[in-house]
Amino acid sequence: MSLFFLKRMSSFMVTLLAASVIVFAVLELLPGNAAQVILGETATPESLAAMEEKLGLNLPASARYLQWVSGMLAGESGISISYETPTAQLMAERLQVTLPLAIMAMSLTVLLSLSLGIYAASRQNRAGDVGVMSLSQLGLALPNFWLAILLILLFAVHLQWVSAGGFPGWTEASGGGIWEAIKALLLPAMALAAVQTAILTRVTRSAVLETMREDFVRTARAKGLSRRQVLWRHVLRNAMLPVLTVMGLQFGNLITSAIVVENVFVLPGIGRLIFQAIANRDLIVVRDVVMLLSVMVIVINFVIDVLYVWIDPRLKAVS
Repeated sequence: MSLFFLKRMSSFMVTLLAASVIVFAVLELLPGNAAQVILGETATPESLAAMEEKLGLNLPASARYLQWVSGMLAGESGISISYETPTAQLMAERLQVTLPLAIMAMSLTVLLSLSLGIYAASRQNRAGDVGVMSLSQLGLALPNFWLAILLILLFAVHLQWVSAGGFPGWTEASGGGIWEAIKALLLPAMALAAVQTAILTRVTRSAVLETMREDFVRTARAKGLSRRQVLWRHVLRNAMLPVLTVMGLQFGNLITSAIVVENVFVLPGIGRLIFQAIANRDLIVVRDVVMLLSVMVIVINFVIDVLYVWIDPRLKAVS
């Protein structure tokens, strides 16, 4: 296990390094001078020179990259141009909204998709299976932002069960405390989870059906185990590998998809931060937020790789 973990950790570090190079290079290759973009076309040569020195643009690209990476490793982030605040502080504040939102959406996705996928597989080609697959097809066709607007119209405008947008905070919500904050994230989580639930339901159904055709399942049935016992004792664990793969991709996708949904619900999360940073031409915030999202996706995939071996130890031999 230690050798496997060492290999995966090495791969993780290489991928992280490659991601940092790509993020830095893409922003470097953007047309125009970053200082000119920030100050506008009417900026004087003196103000441009001062801004270039402030951003470190007077240094070679390699020196600026090493300065950026060494600063991140030392826990020192850049200073936002528009907020005049360290980017680490900005991102830490916004993650208090985005991470709970993504966890809520992923929890809804896993709970619904595993239940529906197993239910559909156990009733293959019957009414229950057809109904679940029809619902999942509908879920695939619904854009997140359009579903978010429909949820606002139904639950906030018509039924008035929740507010249409905004976030009261985890400690500042009057009266309801944490419950008010959870209510504010519930509709966005549902909007984010809809498409992901549709995808994972279909993957779960296919994985369970494929596993049920294996020889060890027929052997278990021949020993007298019922269909339900075989499903819960033998099929599910072996069917989880492809499901875990998709779950890892989905969690990363939920975090990036939050950019649109957070703006629909006016939530002060990472998505809204990067949207405002792009609008304000704050390239320092854009660079650090994109790198943070890349790190989160890479970490999630690393955790999924470790879970593979925990579920099926035979994978250590081929890893």
